[in-house]
Amino acid sequence: QVQVVESGGGLVQPGGSLGLSCAAFGFTLEYYAIGWFRQAPGKEREGVSCISKNDGSTYYADSVKGRFTISVDNAKNTVYLQMNSLKPEDTAVYYCVTDLSLSCMGWAEDPRRQYDYWGQGAQVTVSS
Repeated sequence: QVQVVESGGGLVQPGGSLGLSCAAFGFTLEYYAIGWFRQAPGKEREGVSCISKNDGSTYYADSVKGRFTISVDNAKNTVYLQMNSLKPEDTAVYYCVTDLSLSCMGWAEDPRRQYDYWGQGAQVTVSS
């Protein structure tokens, strides 16, 4: 059974750092793309990042490029999102997501992708 389980998040001041992790079950991250979406109150869902160890592709939203880093630990079958230089506008619920595709190509941009597997969500709040 495919499942993704998140941990991490919390409250941090602007300019600070936080990390999220997501353990994958029922599939191997060495072969499939996985990533993160976020949703803030009153805003549309936004694709944040994606990584595929299968083809080496990655994706970052323009709003997080240079500040967020996605990585995978194959031994732990876990994906991480390191978030640095956080801004109040990064405040959202972050979801770990996979559609069991082989690549990040079209992540958050291709309307044909169907994101079938979602974690429970992790709250990230950036506030002074």
